[in-house]
Amino acid sequence: MERKIPRCMSTQHPDNVHLPFFAESAELGGEDEIQEAYYAFSHLGCDEQMWDCEGKEVDNFVVKKLLSKYEWYFRQNQLGKDVFLTLRVPNPSIEKDEAKILLETLESIPRSFDTARLFYQDDVPPIFEVILPMTSSAASLDRIYRYYHDFVVGKQNLSFREGDITIAEWIGTFEPASINVIPLFEDLKNMQRSDAITREYLKDKDVEYQRVFLARSDPAMNYGQVSAILMNKMALHRLQLLEEELSIPICPIIGVGSAPFRGNLRPDNVDHIMSEYPSVQTFTVQSAFKFDYPHEQVMEGIHALNEGSRSKAKEVDEERCQQVIERCTEAYRESLIKVAPLINEVSAFVPRRRKRKLHIGLFGYSRSLEGVKLPRAIGFCCSFYSLGIPPEVLGLDGLSERDIDFIREVSPHFDGNMRDALRFMNPESMRLLPEKVTRAVEALDLDYQIDEEHHALTTHIMKALRSDGGKGIEEAVLRAANLRGFLG
Repeated sequence: MERKIPRCMSTQHPDNVHLPFFAESAELGGEDEIQEAYYAFSHLGCDEQMWDCEGKEVDNFVVKKLLSKYEWYFRQNQLGKDVFLTLRVPNPSIEKDEAKILLETLESIPRSFDTARLFYQDDVPPIFEVILPMTSSAASLDRIYRYYHDFVVGKQNLSFREGDITIAEWIGTFEPASINVIPLFEDLKNMQRSDAITREYLKDKDVEYQRVFLARSDPAMNYGQVSAILMNKMALHRLQLLEEELSIPICPIIGVGSAPFRGNLRPDNVDHIMSEYPSVQTFTVQSAFKFDYPHEQVMEGIHALNEGSRSKAKEVDEERCQQVIERCTEAYRESLIKVAPLINEVSAFVPRRRKRKLHIGLFGYSRSLEGVKLPRAIGFCCSFYSLGIPPEVLGLDGLSERDIDFIREVSPHFDGNMRDALRFMNPESMRLLPEKVTRAVEALDLDYQIDEEHHALTTHIMKALRSDGGKGIEEAVLRAANLRGFLG
């Protein structure tokens, strides 16, 4: 396998407290994101930038802008060979309003190829992979693969009428001839079928490798943190078996944020995450990781990820995992429904960090939570932490002592992640949850230290919510986030 598959993928998830020095306003816009991609490559050492092609301010000229604005850097570091831009496209089966953006994005790939060919004087495609969120079938992946191959590229051989020139003769050839489609699995049903869906998709394709993206945030938000961990562990083991079966590298990507609830990947604990998920090839580096820690520390963290290497996934008892997920999810949702109105109230005070509307996520499709509207993952987490309720505690009350022992066995850093989360707990706020949740936290028998400054801020937020107008809440939310090192 010739191509370099990155260890780090910089993303546009808006979980940062601090604004990057190049931001023109509190909300990063299109031009800021061009600069962010360059910054991730050149200053941080990330080899890949995920480019979100969903929302209003999508920039299909990103390759042209990068190569023209930062010519000296990209002369030394070839886009598509040394550093990579990977497009996240809308899922037309689910995001109907954004469906045609998929076609526009696929049509832009040959144009980006022409720009890079002119710049580098060779035929290395600057973009050749796209990510399909909320993947639920092999057919949904295959449609993108075939639409690109048969329609975007295939039309070049057509002529306008008999005896006339072909489209390729008229405006030039369309390259690359094909693209790789990366499934992103986000819900329980499809993550459990990630190996089967990937196998089905690959059955008629001759590929050197296949990347598979597993979400970590949305599963935690839909089923609870414990469920998300077990879902990832099961999927990673199944993908390991698929790799052995097909004799081609299956290279997992895991979507982790800096909040413990969303994966707990920070510049200062990179080794923990690599040992927690040994078979993962690529880890997402989100905005808090990039912008909420000292620059040197961020570079060291990314360097450590880049220097790491994959090993085999650990085998897990799937039947046991399923049972624990079921119990955790039920208890998690019971608590969630109780505090949902308060979470929505606090989310109004969470600052936005991106101008674009990022993808809607799976929460809207969760039938058992029908009628309960909640913010997206980052606002959701920030609201919980701002109240002094670490979202990691939800769902623990559905688990027995034996379940917890099993989780500790499967997830070696479970206790460490819980300690990191419990630092931000406010015992008074915990009274908003059923008493059995507090008992479940005590039963973990962990030694942790509550952050007193964070505790005071969450107490202030609770009081301000009860009084009229919620005066000073937004500032307190930001100050608390600053202490944590992530927004949500």
